[in-house]
Amino acid sequence: MSPSLLLPLLCVGWALLGIACSAGWLPLAAWWGAGGSLLAVLLVDAWRVWRLALPVVTRQLPDSLPVGVEREVLLAFDAGARPLRMDVHDLHPSGWAAQGLPRTLHLPADSRTQVTYRLRPTARGDARFDGVQLRLHSPWRLWRRSVVAGSPQPVRVFPNFAPLAKLALLGSEQASRAVGAHIRRRRGEGTDFHQMRDYRVGDSLRQIDWKATSRMRRLISREYQDERNQQLVMLIDTGRRMLAQDGELTHFDHVLDAALVVSYLALREGDAVGLLASGGERRWVAPQRGAGALDVLLRASYDLQPAPVATDYLAAATDLSLRQRRRSLVMLVTNLRDEDIDDLLVAVRMLQQRHHVVVASLREEALDAVFEQDVNDMRGALRAAATARYLQQRAAAHDALRAQRVSVLDVTCAQLPGALVERYLAIKREGLL
Repeated sequence: MSPSLLLPLLCVGWALLGIACSAGWLPLAAWWGAGGSLLAVLLVDAWRVWRLALPVVTRQLPDSLPVGVEREVLLAFDAGARPLRMDVHDLHPSGWAAQGLPRTLHLPADSRTQVTYRLRPTARGDARFDGVQLRLHSPWRLWRRSVVAGSPQPVRVFPNFAPLAKLALLGSEQASRAVGAHIRRRRGEGTDFHQMRDYRVGDSLRQIDWKATSRMRRLISREYQDERNQQLVMLIDTGRRMLAQDGELTHFDHVLDAALVVSYLALREGDAVGLLASGGERRWVAPQRGAGALDVLLRASYDLQPAPVATDYLAAATDLSLRQRRRSLVMLVTNLRDEDIDDLLVAVRMLQQRHHVVVASLREEALDAVFEQDVNDMRGALRAAATARYLQQRAAAHDALRAQRVSVLDVTCAQLPGALVERYLAIKREGLL
């Protein structure tokens, strides 16, 4: 219970009445009578607001939400036998951006009122709505009563899977191009037999099936497709380097989104996909294929968060070598620095004993922005020189990996999905697994 703005004004009026009585303008009994009446009114109004029946509050919201996507939340209020005037604020998770709250409602007696507001989750993981905060106004507007109505509601915030839904409407090649991968077209080559068809200009002689040609009395070619039933393991860094931020999302959020995109396309190609998170929080999902595999990956990774700890690449490689015995394409996504190269080289050599390894090294967009600015003072010159030195050391680390026959991708967060998909398809096309 708390007083409204009207109550202090009435008290000020009663005090002015006391001054008038002290000056002899009014009898003292008038001040006592006004005070007694005011006290009676306050007590009656407080009793009435205390006895007001709370409305039944329900919230309509999906159990799972995508991060960074604005959604509409519906609140429904079922009033009792008395009309209500109240202020409403939903107790959504802290830090989420909300539009349309708080607001004041007038609920007629025995009525159902629905209101909506817009809400945008800003972080993945498990979250909780603690109820709906109501501030009831007393019938005479002297008191306000604050209560929490409705039941708590847990929600899960997943990576933004809207791009995956759009990719589902496209063919494999169109979906690959949609994420920025540059696909080199080819015809008739591959490792798995696909179909017989008429010879086309440009087909190699080794594609011609001479028995079928003799039987059909025209040139017939065999057409092959990329080998299926291979395995892809996404090895993602959950250490301190992934805490860097480009835009509203951390590098780890960008990495997770890109990993889900390439995993989705790999599943469409008939391959099995697994995931190992290492560095901070650890998590393992064994490679699996089929329509439900992406859902398993989403549920296993939606609450992963990077931690401010150094990543032990050798421990991650050892863990993956023990868990994944079958030869696979391992895509390690991290933010490589020159001081990491010795440990990473040892880890990569261990993985290369059985697997084909690709290292995707994220580059902060702020580094590219430095060279797009004009240098007009000493501070700008020092910034440009330091950035150039850092990028030179970074390039040296990448060259050390390439010397070990490791495929290295030096990309920004925006370029990461297309680069991963392009390299995955190139490795399948070249039959490196």
